[in-house]
Amino acid sequence: MKRVRAHVFISGDVTGVGYRAWTVREATRLELKGWVRNADRNLVELVCEGAEDIVNKYIDICKNGPETSLVADIEVKWEKTGDDLAGFEIRY
Repeated sequence: MKRVRAHVFISGDVTGVGYRAWTVREATRLELKGWVRNADRNLVELVCEGAEDIVNKYIDICKNGPETSLVADIEVKWEKTGDDLAGFEIRY
């Protein structure tokens, strides 16, 4: 399966509601590598890498988010894969 990397920006009511911790749990469950951080008020930024079908599934999951959040929009930028990611973490 082809490996891909997505740089994703999620906007809406996604900060201060447990969205980052939820994305880590979901990414870990799907065995993706990457990171997530609050980029700004009401904006979460993440990078994920893995098998193309799994990354696309993860992006779809992120569109819904946990029950405590309300996702307004998602922007995805595809990037070149690399060997700089290990596990999935919250960055500050």
